[in-house]
Amino acid sequence: MSDGPPGLSLAEAAGSAAEKAKSLDLSRVERHIFLCADADKPKCCEPLVGCESWLYLKRRLDELGLANGPAGGHVARSKANCLRVCAEGPIAVVYPEGVWYSGMTPGALEEVIQGHLIGGTPVEKYRIRNS
Repeated sequence: MSDGPPGLSLAEAAGSAAEKAKSLDLSRVERHIFLCADADKPKCCEPLVGCESWLYLKRRLDELGLANGPAGGHVARSKANCLRVCAEGPIAVVYPEGVWYSGMTPGALEEVIQGHLIGGTPVEKYRIRNS
């Protein structure tokens, strides 16, 4: 019995993951943005708003040459089902800094892309602070 994906042994699954990681050249990733979009039980924003933001993020990172992958960008992106901050979404978090953002509509995402992902400075007006 295997704990990996159906039909693969753990060793095969690890090898498959390693090949995918190699193809993405994860060693180049400087920042990773997670965006809450397309949740099973959306509470932070309307599903269409989350999906529109996700499509915008993907397109802009590609247009700017930032998207990690064979083309050589340094920003990874991941769509999250839910980031558990169920208010004022879409919600995003940027690592390695661990900066959380609310209200990530396309316009706000553009500011985060320019200010944080490119410029390295968190965008305070959308930043979620827990103190």
